[in-house]
Amino acid sequence: MNQRRVTVVPFLFVLYALCAGLAALVVPHIAKAQSHDQRFDCKSNPHEFISALIDAKSIDPKPSRVEANSVNAFRPVNGSRLSAFGFPIYVVLGYARDDTLFHRGAGKEINAPLYGVVVSAPAESVRTRVHEANSDATVHSVVPLLLTAIVCGG
Repeated sequence: MNQRRVTVVPFLFVLYALCAGLAALVVPHIAKAQSHDQRFDCKSNPHEFISALIDAKSIDPKPSRVEANSVNAFRPVNGSRLSAFGFPIYVVLGYARDDTLFHRGAGKEINAPLYGVVVSAPAESVRTRVHEANSDATVHSVVPLLLTAIVCGG
């Protein structure tokens, strides 16, 4: 019986050390995450929203995807830790008609300017945080339980 106790103690020590090491790696990254909650008062415009992120070198200036309705998707650059309402940003969205910052899609353009983000979180969690922040942004589930869009305009 004593032999079992000897093998459990080192296992718990290794587990504890592993958790402490992971926390040491993760905490600085969370602390460096750039939050963009204040931009979701929906008083900005797509050009200001996207160009501020490009100027800060937080997103790639070239859209990674242009939807048929002309909504442009911009990927965060490697190493940038963008967040909105405490959730990590997966992609940044934007479009405004006749703005050279955005590419036109192959289909019918959306009628109103739009900007926002897609975060890695379930829609209900995001909706709760957006509501608590008194934001005028709308929340849409993109991939249930995985990805959620937070959008101003459109």
